[in-house]
Amino acid sequence: MSDTKLLQAILDGQTSIRNDIKEVKVEVKKNGERIDKIGLQLANLEDDSPTVDEFDDLEKRVSRLEKPAVSSQ
Repeated sequence: MSDTKLLQAILDGQTSIRNDIKEVKVEVKKNGERIDKIGLQLANLEDDSPTVDEFDDLEKRVSRLEKPAVSSQ
């Protein structure tokens, strides 16, 4: 393959990548508001989820509730 053909192939690849990036930018602009809403919803869900320490404490509380307080006869 000659140097000219190799350079042309590289330039064609770069042009293709630029066009793909432009298309992605257009899609992000069209769906930007929707993406922002989804991001906020995910952030709120994450804020509401318990941390590992809170979850461990919850397990201890539940295990205490599982033990009967009064023996049944």
